[in-house]
Amino acid sequence: MTRVIVVDDHTVMRAGVIALLAGEHSIDIVGEAGDGRAALALVERHDPDVALVDLRMPILDGVATTAEIVTRHPRTRVLILTTYDTDADIERGVEAGAIGYLLKDTTREQLVDAIHAAARGETVLAPRVAEKLIAKMRRPAQATLTPRELDVLNAVADGLTNAEIGSRLVIAEATVKTYLLRLFAKLEVNDRTHAVVRAMERGLLRRP
Repeated sequence: MTRVIVVDDHTVMRAGVIALLAGEHSIDIVGEAGDGRAALALVERHDPDVALVDLRMPILDGVATTAEIVTRHPRTRVLILTTYDTDADIERGVEAGAIGYLLKDTTREQLVDAIHAAARGETVLAPRVAEKLIAKMRRPAQATLTPRELDVLNAVADGLTNAEIGSRLVIAEATVKTYLLRLFAKLEVNDRTHAVVRAMERGLLRRP
């Protein structure tokens, strides 16, 4: 039995997903939430195997919710279920630690299979999402930083501490540190100051 919570701010959509899975005996819906903060409380209370999380929600969005769950409850796998499939949305979700990214036109059978795969620790991507990620990998190397990494880098350039960056971007301080390590590796530097300088040299970060 795979224990699941459903997180979506649209009541009808949330109810539809729950109804879709209600007849599946191998899945137990242990809770539902309409925003990220409520979702974190559910994870704390129920320790689900999988959290089905919408991307855009009030109070705490799907990306921030994903990062918090991954940091604080690594046993719970986050499977994003959304209507949004832009490159930036996909990158942010994956960077936050989601094990999968599905679109809301997914069939019942595909959703059930994806939930079980996520619970086993397997990556699950909608075909369109996989195509976009592959296309991104084939782009020229100079487009190295994701939108979220640029957000962190801009905050660094503004002189913010890790805690302040986390507060601005609504992510955990541990997640900020992970982004910084990735930035250092991509920019081939060892500290924050040189990261900003190198990014400006490459035209990735422009300051007034």
